[in-house]
Amino acid sequence: MGLGWFWKSWRDGVMDLETQKLCQDDERSALLQFKASFTIDKSVSQDPFAYPKVASWGRLEGDPQRSNCCSWDGVECNDVSGHVIGLDLASSYLHGSINSNSSLFQLVQLQRLDLSDNNFSFSQIPSRLGNDLTSLTYLNLSMSSFSGQIPSEISYLSKLSALDLTSDYMLALEKANFRSLIQNLTDIKQLHLSKVSILSSVPNTLVNMSSLTSLRLQACNLEGEFPVGIFHLPNLQVLDLAYNDNLTGYFPDYLNRSSPLKILNLQSTNFSGHLPASIGDLNALNLLNISSCHFYPHVPSSLSNLTQLNFLDLSSFYDYSYQPDLPTIHTFGGQVSNSWSWVGKLTNLNHLVLVDTNLRGDLPCSLANLTQLLELDLSQNHITGEIPCCLAHLTQLFKLDLGHNQITGQIPSCLMLLTQLTLLDVRFNNLQGAIPRSLLQLKSLEYIFLNSNNLSGYVQFDEFSKLKRLRGLRLSLNKLSVQIKTGFTAILPKLNLLELGSCNLTEFPEFLKFSSELMHLDLSDNNLHGQIPKWMWNSTSETLRYLNLSHNHLTGFEENSIMIPWHRLSSLQLDSNMLRGSLPIPGLSMAVYSVSNNEYEGEIPATFCNAGTLTILDLSNNNLNGMIPQCFENFGALQILKLRNNSFHGDIPQICSNRCTELAAIDLSYNQLQGKLPRSIANCPQLMFLNLGNNQISDTFPSWLGVLQQLKILILRSNIFHGIIGKPASSHEFPKLSIIDLSSNDFSGLLPSNYLENWNAMKFVDENEQIYVQSAVIFGMYPDTFHYDYPITVFSKGIQLKYFKTPYLLRLIDLSSNKFEGEIPGIIGNLTGLHLLNLCNNTLTGPIPSSLGNLTALESLDLSLNQLSGKIPGDLAQLTFLAYFNVSHNRLYGSIPQGRQFDTFQEDMYRGNSGLCGKPLSKKCEDSESATPQTNFQQDQDSGFQIELDWFVVLPGVVTGLIVGVVGENFWTAKKHDWFIKAFSRRREPRSTRRRRGLRT
Repeated sequence: MGLGWFWKSWRDGVMDLETQKLCQDDERSALLQFKASFTIDKSVSQDPFAYPKVASWGRLEGDPQRSNCCSWDGVECNDVSGHVIGLDLASSYLHGSINSNSSLFQLVQLQRLDLSDNNFSFSQIPSRLGNDLTSLTYLNLSMSSFSGQIPSEISYLSKLSALDLTSDYMLALEKANFRSLIQNLTDIKQLHLSKVSILSSVPNTLVNMSSLTSLRLQACNLEGEFPVGIFHLPNLQVLDLAYNDNLTGYFPDYLNRSSPLKILNLQSTNFSGHLPASIGDLNALNLLNISSCHFYPHVPSSLSNLTQLNFLDLSSFYDYSYQPDLPTIHTFGGQVSNSWSWVGKLTNLNHLVLVDTNLRGDLPCSLANLTQLLELDLSQNHITGEIPCCLAHLTQLFKLDLGHNQITGQIPSCLMLLTQLTLLDVRFNNLQGAIPRSLLQLKSLEYIFLNSNNLSGYVQFDEFSKLKRLRGLRLSLNKLSVQIKTGFTAILPKLNLLELGSCNLTEFPEFLKFSSELMHLDLSDNNLHGQIPKWMWNSTSETLRYLNLSHNHLTGFEENSIMIPWHRLSSLQLDSNMLRGSLPIPGLSMAVYSVSNNEYEGEIPATFCNAGTLTILDLSNNNLNGMIPQCFENFGALQILKLRNNSFHGDIPQICSNRCTELAAIDLSYNQLQGKLPRSIANCPQLMFLNLGNNQISDTFPSWLGVLQQLKILILRSNIFHGIIGKPASSHEFPKLSIIDLSSNDFSGLLPSNYLENWNAMKFVDENEQIYVQSAVIFGMYPDTFHYDYPITVFSKGIQLKYFKTPYLLRLIDLSSNKFEGEIPGIIGNLTGLHLLNLCNNTLTGPIPSSLGNLTALESLDLSLNQLSGKIPGDLAQLTFLAYFNVSHNRLYGSIPQGRQFDTFQEDMYRGNSGLCGKPLSKKCEDSESATPQTNFQQDQDSGFQIELDWFVVLPGVVTGLIVGVVGENFWTAKKHDWFIKAFSRRREPRSTRRRRGLRT
């Protein structure tokens, strides 16, 4: 190789440099200073294409190319002047801050600036951006850890055609700034402000921005009504308004057929009204997401015209309250096979998500037309029938979610044809039979959720070791017997979720010793005995987040530890075991600590106070004593506090002294607590359940609790409450109260007629309400909604009736065993939803008001042990569901009403009223006291609910109102509920379901 070759190479290089304009010296220096103000931190970005672009910047001796900043990564220069006009440092691992003296502002010719996906240390966006870089047409600062207010000077950048300030909930834009920003950016095409807190309405001036092509305002706390004219912008291709719960709006009646709209995302907004037929004219649409909105439940058939759709999500898109009154042509309340004909025409779909859309009937095979489908999520519906093998034609499918339906039959072996499947979710159905071994041939499977079915048979767990990608396995709540071979130690290297609850395990699975990535473990409701082995926390002490070992026969930890041994554990459930000794202390990250129904003893350790993140604390039914720590008043994240049935004494701490915005339930019943009721409880706006019964609390009636607009259940039974119950301060107090028990106290004076008038929730029963009073709490690595039930005890007929779950429809007033006097106010007859009324053992006088005959839902009425006089009103014979009636030991006289329920009441229900006569008493009535005429039962026989019962109990001589049953397995009516079952030692627990609205795995 001669000198001639080197000469030619050098000459060509010089010619290249002559044709390539060199950058300006001052701008080169400015860039190098800018580089020097940052460190390179590779943890900043998760982008697989990220790299440190500034690493190539700088002078290198003998390489003039490196000294020319126009050739540096991310730098663009003007071809003529050499000025830097573009700077793209997106995903460059930059870590530092940009202050007002930054050399960046010397690049005054900049037209394009992209600093997205870096970490600017939560500094503010410098105002000089708007003052000095006025030539900018493109500005992208998204996801770069800026914080604070967006400076108003940004609006000075009037040449901008693209602005992206997408944040991570750290930026804010004042109302006035949002309006001025829109007004000045007249040439804007792309406006992206997602996750910026705006807290204002969308300015109407956007309607006039005809150049706008993309508007992304996701999760901006927008409010008010969205300007409908924006739908008609001629160039709009992207409209994303998702997660603005207070943003209202509606579709225009007509959408432009020529609209270029490709992406329309209204998820979790307050949009309502009709879905217009013209939505089918949006021919360019690729993505449509109207999930969790409030539209009418009607899907126009024209949706089948959207043949370019790749993504369709209609989950929970409508308001259930609209459904009864609307005509439904293609309604999601109809049969699946009839209402899905249009879905099969959307052959370009990759994602079909129809969660919680009230789908019914069998799965249609028209779904098999969607051969490009990657995700099919039909969970939380009412789909019945079997899983059809035609779904096996969806060979590209990677996610199949049919959970929370009513699907029957077996898991078909044909699913083995879905070779790309990574997730199979069929939990909470009625599937039967064995788990097909063919599933184990799907080598791509990462998640298998089969829990809460009727699957049966033996499962050889070692066969799952073939699935090397397996991350999550749920088999709980079936009829399975999982067999784990002794010495089986095969490693599932990626397993982080395992649920084997109610799988007949007798030992802790030893293979867990090698599950170093395990984060979620449920071995509840098995036959595990003895102590929790030490190796359990040796192998998972740094990884485990969720642990459920409840309903076993465990006695403690193999190695005593004062602290919970799992350092990162956020949820611990050890309920219903035989654990004894002192309470183990939760870690700093603990959110759920539930150890009820054990044998723990001693006091609550003071170190509990460090667990400030607790959401659920359940220590019920143990042998704990001492005082409730004062630090409980600082647990601001609490949602459920249950200390029931222990031996705690002393005053109740000032719970919610700092406002507890989420606290829904407090149960301190069956202890020895004293003093007054802490007024700080009024700081809990979401409180729904308050049970302080069976303590020694001495106070007056807590009228101040009336401000709690969500309070449904108030139980103060068996304390030392005293005094007169006065008048409410307003007519809006206790608006949702449906159960109140003030029995066995020292209240005096007249019955609280003004409160009776206020208790509107007792005046009707909404049969569409949920089955039980519950608190839904979301936790877990793969979030589920767990329903926490509230037990209450009711005294009636001299029997203690225990509700392990409180029926949502139950309406109850128990003011018995106090010192109330005067007459029973007639206004009580307005509480027509009432099921149980107990006023016994007071000193009430006067007649039984005939208005009680209006309480058509009443099942139990106890007026015994008073001084009531007059006759028993004949109107009470109209109460066809009255199962228990006691007026003994009063001063009543005259004839006892006959017919219907009154034919079933025994003589002792009238004892101690010498003036009463007629059946069932032996004393006959004189002519002047002739018995009330019998009422023809047949005429009202249809007044009850016509339902199908799985089983029932009919007491001899008792009519329709005493038929008691559980409907379906999950139905309860006001007329037929399970407190009779407990009374007659016959109970069947309905199967609970979990609702996952909006939660996607």
